[in-house]
Amino acid sequence: MTQASQYRVSILFPLPLPEPFDYLVPGDIDLQPGDHVLAPLGKRTARGVVWKVSPGSGDRKLKQIEGAAGGAPLPEGTRRFVDWLARYLVQSPGIVLRSVLRSSEALKPSPTDSVYRRGEGQPDRMTEARERVLDAAEALGEASAAELAREAGVTASVVKGLARVGALTEHVRLVDPPFDAPDPEGEGLTLTPMQAEAAGVLRRLVRAGGFQAALLDGVTGSGKTEVYFEAIAEILRREPDAQILIMLPEIALTEAVLSRFKARFGTEPALWHSGAGPKVRRRTWREVAEGRARIVVGARSALFLPFPALRMIIVDEEHDPTYKQDEGLPYQGRDIAVVRAKLEGAMVVLASATPSLESLSNAQAGRYVHVRLAARPGTAILPEVGTIDLRETPAEKGRWMSPPLIEAVRETLERGEQCLLYLNRRGYAPLVLCRSCGHRMVSPDTQSYLVEHRYTGRLVCHVTGFSMPKPTHCPACNAEDSLTSIGPGVERVAEEAKSTFPEARVEIYSSDSKSGAELVARMERGEIDILVGTQIAAKGHNFPGLTLVGVIDADLGLAGGDPRAGERTFQTLVQVAGRAGRADRPGRALLQTHQPEHDAIQALIAGDRDAFLDMEFMVRESLGLPPFGRLAAIGFMSMNVETLDRVANDYAALAPNSEGVEIWGPAEPPRALIRGWHRRRILVRADKEIDISAYLRAWTKRVKTPPSVRVSIDVEPYSFI
Repeated sequence: MTQASQYRVSILFPLPLPEPFDYLVPGDIDLQPGDHVLAPLGKRTARGVVWKVSPGSGDRKLKQIEGAAGGAPLPEGTRRFVDWLARYLVQSPGIVLRSVLRSSEALKPSPTDSVYRRGEGQPDRMTEARERVLDAAEALGEASAAELAREAGVTASVVKGLARVGALTEHVRLVDPPFDAPDPEGEGLTLTPMQAEAAGVLRRLVRAGGFQAALLDGVTGSGKTEVYFEAIAEILRREPDAQILIMLPEIALTEAVLSRFKARFGTEPALWHSGAGPKVRRRTWREVAEGRARIVVGARSALFLPFPALRMIIVDEEHDPTYKQDEGLPYQGRDIAVVRAKLEGAMVVLASATPSLESLSNAQAGRYVHVRLAARPGTAILPEVGTIDLRETPAEKGRWMSPPLIEAVRETLERGEQCLLYLNRRGYAPLVLCRSCGHRMVSPDTQSYLVEHRYTGRLVCHVTGFSMPKPTHCPACNAEDSLTSIGPGVERVAEEAKSTFPEARVEIYSSDSKSGAELVARMERGEIDILVGTQIAAKGHNFPGLTLVGVIDADLGLAGGDPRAGERTFQTLVQVAGRAGRADRPGRALLQTHQPEHDAIQALIAGDRDAFLDMEFMVRESLGLPPFGRLAAIGFMSMNVETLDRVANDYAALAPNSEGVEIWGPAEPPRALIRGWHRRRILVRADKEIDISAYLRAWTKRVKTPPSVRVSIDVEPYSFI
């Protein structure tokens, strides 16, 4: 809006401020909601986003903005998403906006550089060096002076000289070029009748338009990716400018999806995840905001990208707990993906072989369309699952593979097939203690055991990242060579596999692996015989030669007070077992356990998912836990334990009285000390119909906490440690 006089705008800054601030704008500057601006904030200039435009200057004396910051405006759907998420998470909207404005450089136009192409001219005198440069220019098509010089083995001055005589022509190139448009008519795999029927359901939802939600529930290896590719193609045909987000729980899965996407749509999508460099993120953010990035593949944070034309969100492996962010701004990526789709009038597809109870509950209630794929295509069948009762056939002392598992691995290797040994523990051993005095090695100022990583010779804290060389003497009693490793990690299992099968090619795959994509490719090519992996190896990979999965400790996820422990264990075991027998050879999974009678393990053996889920639903409903109730956590941290306990107790005493709400705590969480900060926690359980976010907002307004105590709120917590 342009006015002769001044007018007001409300500006939201990406800072922990409670609300947008009002500023004056000269009448000759036209600002609209979503525009990026620079404005004085305290003693500095800050970048913010126009949240509201109001006529007139009002009666208050307001500061004036300093100018526009450029860049594509923040779309209305993104602004509504910020407001909604701030209310739901009981956070300031500026904190949420900070997750959106990840790249200030992306507001500027793409930087450029000079490139050279073969020209019409010829040098007066042709030398060997000049000839090599011209040959390189022919081969590369276009390249910078440095690239041509490097390719030809000459100095940049030779390239510049050829440009002066017209043998090379100089052109300006965008450093961050637009992404190629995907081709919806690209040839995909031939679908089975079951896959075609599922794809047909998704296409009908696309044609219906507006907000639609579907749960794509298919067994491992059933072709869920190809099915949702058909829905993507349908959207691209109908809306050439539509934008689509594919969310993945692990960066390690990106390469496999990229290759399949390129084969189907003829180009690679834009990327967004923490492993991408600043240049990649800058390009993706700008191209998304300008509407030129049609398809984005990313982690949970990609939900905060400023899509102006978002029409579909795919949440692959929707059950995966890594969609929950605990640090900083705590949110559940799967849940807010559904909300963002609803705010944008877009379609959302949640895909999994082991859907979360929350998603299944929504499907059963009719809020999601339930699309099922009950079998693998072709001759591939689901693996046979069996248990090894460690109470009856334990491993030898100091070892972790039982005789039945060793024999199964031997038979598999003799057939020329591959094995996966699964244990969700990084490093060599999860505990290091002194044989002389019993001292346990812990991280400084943290109640967390140090994990031995034998390949690097260091002890590492997986909570804080602290590491140190393994001492030669006990730090408590000074006994020499007394520190011993207790329990297995993947490094220890790999060491045992190598000693048991010396001819086998054994590799470790965990988040510590330096070249995960290359390792996965070698496994796919059959260059690895035994892969020892953590949960990163259980997600989304397709290893044609893998026919045996051995789970070293199937009980690992069952301990503790996590209400989702049984569900998570079942999901993990189904996913890891599903890596076996995905081609034309049958597979099997063997679970080493001390609890073969546990419901999750029995359901997996019987292949009776529904019976297990019915029991989980019944337990959750009786306790009023999600999806039949609501949970929230209020965390407290302080360097001073006395102040911490006083503030936490005072906070609990001021909880509003409300029927259907229970307050548990304050209490010490299992990790009560991290980096010198003492921790306490209050858990809130509420009936499903209660607006727990509004309850928490009312509670926080009653309380004032000293600066020495940090208070955090987590709606629907997933971590209970």
